[in-house]
Amino acid sequence: MLTNCRRIYIILGVISVVLIIPFIAMQFSTEVNWSPFDFIVMGGLLLTVGLFFELIMRTFRKPSVKIVLIVILFLLFLLTWAELAVGIFGTPLAGS
Repeated sequence: MLTNCRRIYIILGVISVVLIIPFIAMQFSTEVNWSPFDFIVMGGLLLTVGLFFELIMRTFRKPSVKIVLIVILFLLFLLTWAELAVGIFGTPLAGS
């Protein structure tokens, strides 16, 4: 069982480390100002991307298909992150 879930544990560990970075930065700088809701949204976004990554890795066998789908997933993540952070598309999700 541990070998089947090893990659999921790694994904959850990476998500934790990524979320600790802004938390630590908030202790030393006033420029980083995340609310608990920001942590929840970013954690959900990272968890969604991580689980889709796991789904891609388990479902598809051809490396070329995996690479294309992971690049698409990464680009969608970056676009969503940028929209939530600064509102590059001007949708209501950016809080404007």
